[in-house]
Amino acid sequence: MKIRNNKIKGLILAIFFFATIFFTACNTNNNSPQNTTTNQSRLEIVLDRGKLICGVSGKLPGFSFVNQQGNYSGLDVDICRSVAAALFDDAKAIEFRQLSSPERFIALNTGEIDLLASNTTWTMSRDTEVGASFAPTIFYDGQGIMVSRNSGINRLQDLEGKTICVETGTTTLLNLEDQMRQRGINYKSLGIGDTDRLYNAYLQGRCQALTSDRSQLIGRRSNFPNPNDHLILDDVLSKEPLTPAVTDGDTKWFDVVRWSIFTLIQAEEFGITSENLDNFTTTSNPAIKRFLGQEGSLGENMGLSNDFAMRIIRHVGNYGEVYDRNIGKPFNLDRNLNNLWSKGGLLYSPPFR
Repeated sequence: MKIRNNKIKGLILAIFFFATIFFTACNTNNNSPQNTTTNQSRLEIVLDRGKLICGVSGKLPGFSFVNQQGNYSGLDVDICRSVAAALFDDAKAIEFRQLSSPERFIALNTGEIDLLASNTTWTMSRDTEVGASFAPTIFYDGQGIMVSRNSGINRLQDLEGKTICVETGTTTLLNLEDQMRQRGINYKSLGIGDTDRLYNAYLQGRCQALTSDRSQLIGRRSNFPNPNDHLILDDVLSKEPLTPAVTDGDTKWFDVVRWSIFTLIQAEEFGITSENLDNFTTTSNPAIKRFLGQEGSLGENMGLSNDFAMRIIRHVGNYGEVYDRNIGKPFNLDRNLNNLWSKGGLLYSPPFR
C-alpha cells in the first residue's frame, strides 16, 4: 500500500512538473508586444484586415475634424490616409476612431487602433514609459494662451489671480505649471478632459484664459461666434512636436508608418506633387527612380509594393500640399518651422536608398 501511494505521489509530481513547463513556455511566447497570441506584426494584421484603424481627435480643425456629414479632414487625417494608400493603394481604406486625450494611449496599447495621429506631443516619458514609438514629427508647434480682447490681458503677468482653462490628460497643465512657477505668477487652473467642454467653459466665462497648442487655439477659434474677439498671446510656453505614434516593439509596422511620412516630405523636396506625378515616371534621375519604385526593392523590403511612394503622392499629395490644404489656406498660417530644411524649416527626410 505504501509503495502504491509513493507511485501515485510520483505520478502527480511528474504531471505537475510537465504542466508547469508547458504553461511557462506558453506565457513566454505570449509576451510579444505585437499580438498577445502570436509573433505576428501589426503590418500583417492590418493587411489581413483590409483596412487601417486610426485614432484621431475629430474635434480639431486643421488636424482632425469630422463634419456633420461624417467626413474627416485635417493634417492628422491625411497622415492616416497616406499609410492606407501605401498599404492598399486606397486612401479611404480606413476606420477612424475618435479618442479623447486620456483615451488615446490606452487605445494604442490595447491594440484597439493601429496608429495614433491625434495632435500628440512627443515627450520622453511617453516614449519610454507609456509604450509608444513616435514616428517623424509632422508639425512643430508651441503652447500658447488665448484670452478675450477686452479682458485687459496682454502678457503672462496679467494672468495673476486669474483662472485658466486647461485640458487634462495632456502635457499642457504641466507646462503651464512650470512657466507660472518660474515667473512667480499665482493663478487657478480649471481642468477639463473633453475638448468641446473645455472650449465651451472658456466661452461661458468660467475662466479668463485658455491654454493649448497654438495651432489648436487658432483652429478652434475659427469656429467661435466672433473669432476676432479673441487673441493669442505672443508668449510661447513650450516646445510641442506633434507626432504620430504606434505601439512599441513592432519594427516592421513602425517602418511602414515612418517611411510613409518621410515620403510626403521627400516628395516635396523632389518637387513631385499629386498633379505632376506622371511627369516623373520617365525621369532619368536615379534617386527619383528609387523613390518611385522604378528601380530597386525599397518597398518590398518593408513588405509593401515597390510603388508605395507613388500611391501616397497620387492619393494624398506631398507634405506641402497636405499643409496648404488643411492649415495654410484655411487659417492663413505660415509654415515657419514646418517648412523643408532647405527653406529654413525642420522637415528633413533620410535618403531613399
